Amino acid sequence: MSLQQLFGLDGRTALVTGGSSGIGQAIAVALADAGAHVLVAARTAATIDATVAAIRQAGGSADGIVADLSTRAGAHALADTAGDVDVLVNSAGINLRPPMADLDEDTWDATMAVNLDAPFVLGQRLAPGMAARGYGRIIGISSQQAHRPFAASGAYGVSKAGLEALARSQAEAWSGHGVTSNVLVPGFVRTPLNERLGADPATVAALAARTLVGRNGLASDFAAAAVFLAGPGSAYVTGQSIAIDGGFSVH
Repeated sequence: MSLQQLFGLDGRTALVTGGSSGIGQAIAVALADAGAHVLVAARTAATIDATVAAIRQAGGSADGIVADLSTRAGAHALADTAGDVDVLVNSAGINLRPPMADLDEDTWDATMAVNLDAPFVLGQRLAPGMAARGYGRIIGISSQQAHRPFAASGAYGVSKAGLEALARSQAEAWSGHGVTSNVLVPGFVRTPLNERLGADPATVAALAARTLVGRNGLASDFAAAAVFLAGPGSAYVTGQSIAIDGGFSVH
């Protein structure tokens, strides 16, 4: 098979939530480079516009959607605006991590709304159309804290564990119709989502030392894996949680 047949996304539309910063932005750019028309969804118009402009300047195709995924109504509104898509990347997330003793119900609810409820709603709205057309890819972004607690995992780790379970349920439901669902599991990546951890140089160094590669992750480390999971060549990969972590999880 040619590289285009394995990895090409020409004629495909990809919706990337959280697509204007961090890992989501790197994935949005990569999917556009592979030929997809990318819908960049996030909260802030300015960062969306900058990402869309960068994709277009590089010769890609993209549009932006201002979206609020803090409520189920906001997730439904995004699905309405996006319409038919072939690839859904759930990268939007919030990282509220007070000590467990201080974790209140409002913080729990806010975390679950963005990190778990929105991917559920978007999957329910968009995956049936993918199945009807015979092609679809759902990609989630999880966390090491779905598997191992550290640095006050709290509700965040629970939400990401739920996201991985959601992907397996989606895989069970729709893989027979050409729709796969998988999750990428980062190690520590310096992004706006984890400014608190990133502000402590000793913690950053300790996390890098826990990897086998010897460095913390970069948003760009997720580009190739996302293109693979979005493309035709990954049709037999589904229900998986794939660590992109420099060996963090096995060290």
